[in-house]
Amino acid sequence: MTAPRRMHLAAHFPGVNNTTVWSDPASGSQVDFSSFHHLARTAERGRFDFFFLAEGLRLREHKGRIHDLDVVGRPESVTVLAALAAVTEHVGLAATVNATFNEPYELARRLASLDHLSGGRAAWNVVTSSDAFTGENFRRGGFLDHADRYTRAAEFVTAARTLWDSWTPGGQARPFVHRGRHFDIHGEFTVPRTPQGRPVIIQAGDSGQGREFAASTADVVFTRHGTLEAGRAFYADVKGRLARYGRRPDDVKIMPGVTVVLGDTDAEAAERAAGIRRRQVSGPTAIVFLEQLWGRDLSGYDPDGPFPDIDPEPAGEVSQGRVRHADRLATAARWRALAEEKGLSIRETVIELAARHSFVGSPETVATALEGFVAAGAADGFILVPHLTPGGLDDFVDRVVPLLQERGSLRAEYEGTTLRDHLGLPRPAVGG
Repeated sequence: MTAPRRMHLAAHFPGVNNTTVWSDPASGSQVDFSSFHHLARTAERGRFDFFFLAEGLRLREHKGRIHDLDVVGRPESVTVLAALAAVTEHVGLAATVNATFNEPYELARRLASLDHLSGGRAAWNVVTSSDAFTGENFRRGGFLDHADRYTRAAEFVTAARTLWDSWTPGGQARPFVHRGRHFDIHGEFTVPRTPQGRPVIIQAGDSGQGREFAASTADVVFTRHGTLEAGRAFYADVKGRLARYGRRPDDVKIMPGVTVVLGDTDAEAAERAAGIRRRQVSGPTAIVFLEQLWGRDLSGYDPDGPFPDIDPEPAGEVSQGRVRHADRLATAARWRALAEEKGLSIRETVIELAARHSFVGSPETVATALEGFVAAGAADGFILVPHLTPGGLDDFVDRVVPLLQERGSLRAEYEGTTLRDHLGLPRPAVGG
């Protein structure tokens, strides 16, 4: 019998989105360190590759008020991960940090410091933004044109690598110089070369620019392509772009963000999953979801009724701090068509649109399905997004992980010390 492919697993600490049912009595705080500690330790107990933190640079607003999911806010990710480095031993620590509103020298120092403090477990999820609303919190404001997001991010990563590579393997600082369109810096870097050589680079983004950036730069790609067909197409496309950058297919790990709902039987799990989805998307949440696209007040519509009979305002804005849709009319038409095809209400449609791909069933069913995705070339592993924080992965680690380990599709013990070891990525050579 052929041995199964080993899969990679990561744990996502939910931020301000409706994935987590914050109103559930079992949900904890999204800012107390105990929440981060519990989920990170659970991931480590399950021999996961890394713990993943999102970022929020401004509280989102809807109709001029702070969005209800954003009221509590959230702490800065590198700071949280530095604290977790002291209470974990193996699990990787991945921070989402924006390449639009930071500077290479300062961020390279923070990430190199985290890599040293954690013994080689740091990762950087590179994100970008052209959102002027968020940019108002920063000195340069929302100056960056949408088309320049990835050109700045690519140069940012190049500059950071120049800094990380500026020390010799023997521990001597050397002068660095980076001159480009966005950055012109030179001097000597203050942090010696790190245990991993460089922190692991993670990227999320599905546009053509995003895929090209991932192929040229990323070690891990975080994607929403959860269905088998979409996952296989995305996987083949990104892996197919690697050769022109001199990279091999195994140099990048593709890990979709997914949810898991378990039950003693498949039927019980399916019933639980349906209940969770309805709690994730309340009636008011469904209306807010639509208002973000429509750009107008839709509070008079019944969330359990049909779609609005009016079109979006092309330039209307009731929400700030959200990703905008390039073509509101075309997007609304797709959503309407989905609702009509399946006979869905507004709320039911939003549940379909907002849901991540879910693996639902008994532990045996879920383990087999996860293995099937990896075997079919749709993923190298998964970033698990629990619906409860911080205890939402407890059952998975207790009931699914042992099955995966028995079958040989998940490590039973950590086999290296750094995140690059966990991911099967080589330590990069200086300048390589």
